[in-house]
Amino acid sequence: MNPYAKPYSEACEQNKAPILAVLCEVFTEPGLILEIGAGTGQHAIHFAQALPHLDWQPTDQADYLPGIQQWIAEAGLPNLRPPLELNVCREPWPIAQAAGAFSANTTHIMHWPAVESLFRGVGRVLQPGGAFCLYGPFNYEGRYTSASNAQFDTLLKQRDPASGIRDFADLDRLARDNGLRFQRDYPMPVNNRTLVWVRDAT
Repeated sequence: MNPYAKPYSEACEQNKAPILAVLCEVFTEPGLILEIGAGTGQHAIHFAQALPHLDWQPTDQADYLPGIQQWIAEAGLPNLRPPLELNVCREPWPIAQAAGAFSANTTHIMHWPAVESLFRGVGRVLQPGGAFCLYGPFNYEGRYTSASNAQFDTLLKQRDPASGIRDFADLDRLARDNGLRFQRDYPMPVNNRTLVWVRDAT
C-alpha cells in the first residue's frame, strides 16, 4: 500500500453529485458549514468547490485527518478549512457555532449513544435557522426500504452488533429533543435519503 496515496471512496464519487444538488437547495446563504465524518475528504473538496459562498469545515476522528489534508492541500480551495478532529461524544466540539451541518453515512456505523451525541452537538452548534443535512440509508416504521438495505444492515450487525441502519422516527425524536425541526426528506440513488432538519429560530 502506498502511504502517499490519497484515500479514495468509490461511493463518494458516485453520490457526490446527487448530494450536491440537495446542498445547493439548502445551503443558499453564506456561512460556515460543519461536515461531521468527512472520511476521505472527497465530499469536502467537491462541495467547497461547487459552493464558493460557503466556508467548509471538514472534521473526523484523528486517524482520518492526514488523508483529508492530502485532498485539501492538492485542491487549494480558499473556502476549505484544514480538517479538525471531532469525536461526537467528546465535548466541547472544536467548532462552537455553524450556519449549517452536513454528515454522510455516519449514523449506521455509530453506536446509538454516539448518534445521540451527534444530534445533541448539532443542536448546540447550529445557528437559529441553520440546517442539518444527513445522508445515508434509513428505515421507516421499522421497515427496510429495499432488499439491498436489509442485506447491508445484516452485514453491519455482523461486523458490529451495536451498529445498523437507523429508523427515521428515532432520529427525528432526537432532532426534536435538541431543537431541530424536520424540514424535508430527499430520495437519493441506491436506496439512500438526505434528511434535512432546521434549528428552531427561538
